[in-house]
Amino acid sequence: MKRQCGILMPVFALPGKYGIGTFGKEAYCFVDFLNKSGQSVWQMLPLCQTVFGDSPYQTTADSSFSPYYCDLDELFEMGLLTEKELLSATERVKAVDYGKLYFKRTALLKKAFSRFEMSDEFLSFVNSKKYHDYALFMTAKGKFGALKDFPLWLKNHNKRLIEGFLQENAEDYLFFCFTQYILENQFIRLKKYANERGIKLLGDLPLYVALDSADVWKNKEVFLLDGDYNPSKVAGVPPDYFSQDGQLWGNPIYDYDEMKKDGFKWWKNRLKRAMSRYDLLRIDHFRGLDRFWAIPFGESAKAGEWTKAYGEEILTSVNRKRLIAEDLGVIDDGVINLLRATDLPGMKVLLFAFDGNPNNPYLPCNVTEKSVAYVGTHDNDTAYGYAKGLDKENFKRFAKSINSVLPVGAQRVKSKKQVAPALIEVLLSTKASLTVISFADLVNLDNKYRINTPSTVGNWTVRFKSEHFSPELSKNLLALTKKYKR
Repeated sequence: MKRQCGILMPVFALPGKYGIGTFGKEAYCFVDFLNKSGQSVWQMLPLCQTVFGDSPYQTTADSSFSPYYCDLDELFEMGLLTEKELLSATERVKAVDYGKLYFKRTALLKKAFSRFEMSDEFLSFVNSKKYHDYALFMTAKGKFGALKDFPLWLKNHNKRLIEGFLQENAEDYLFFCFTQYILENQFIRLKKYANERGIKLLGDLPLYVALDSADVWKNKEVFLLDGDYNPSKVAGVPPDYFSQDGQLWGNPIYDYDEMKKDGFKWWKNRLKRAMSRYDLLRIDHFRGLDRFWAIPFGESAKAGEWTKAYGEEILTSVNRKRLIAEDLGVIDDGVINLLRATDLPGMKVLLFAFDGNPNNPYLPCNVTEKSVAYVGTHDNDTAYGYAKGLDKENFKRFAKSINSVLPVGAQRVKSKKQVAPALIEVLLSTKASLTVISFADLVNLDNKYRINTPSTVGNWTVRFKSEHFSPELSKNLLALTKKYKR
């Protein structure tokens, strides 16, 4: 890569009047903001439809788009929503309310579908079966509930009975096809707009999928499950920086020995699909492709054990030029060797750097060109939020460490409010080919704007305000981008 820089901005966090960010006007405004600020990358979080808990890393279908991201203004312009219905969706909330969206937004989209005339293009989209598994699974969930409650004939994929079920529930099935048809077209247009302005979209691929998902229902054989879809072991991580007790994610884990029989076809198809959607792709929890933490079902995260994966066999057989490895967490020789074998850039996080260890791998001097560097990720405190949490003595040490690596001309850290601007300058000055700034750090906001705190609930609700995207902010960022030749 040439020297580039970008901003981390979840779609749900974009400003707007409909309770959550969408692929609509505000997304285009953000692309314009990136362009005016000299940025070349928009890093997104996963765009898929979420399950209970609202995490984009727990999805109903890996290939899906969240219906909440639908641009309602476009549906109005298409004549699918009335002005009154559009007004009913207006809600300038400070945080995303997924519970309210679940009921109100779904009902609104169904009204839009009831007025939709099925064109040849739409019918061709349906017949392509690109989202068939998602639409069928969602239709079944509407009738039976969670995957564990599906009737045996559906769990066992009885083709004749499934065809009968689809005929009886064709309207529901077509509704879910409709949402993906609209969303895919909106996303494609947004991506085209971004690319034409020199902005690449950096997507995020979760390592795992949710238990209650179309992916597990359709591909039971590639997961460690019994005949009734009950997992024997689930995913998580051992105790680490983010959690003293480890993290129990609950995702079903892969049966890599079974996958190996067909050359890891499921994984390769998944990577190919994701890379066709984005310009760049970050593989979340990359270390899980070397070894993963397998926790006996019903036990705590501490009860897990490391288990071998086959990341090298999977990744060395695909085009890796646009892949990035999220190699944070417990990193050992296996992960390091996998990075070397796949030749992927890893990640560096400056908030991890200043602990007093002169050999800390996240120190700016250890950030190489083969890196994607951050002040912090979506799982971290904001820089200002982190500084606010330090007592006087610890902040003094922290500030001293930052000041020792400041580039020439950067303002020294004397107050907690100066931490984020200083770290951004340090970040941009590193050798990393790509640097990414979380928008909350760019605006110097505290932990009220933290995106996610691992092992807790109530996350993924951050909303930014239109006034955050000021011309002055854009002008200052452009100056920094030019200063550090990005």
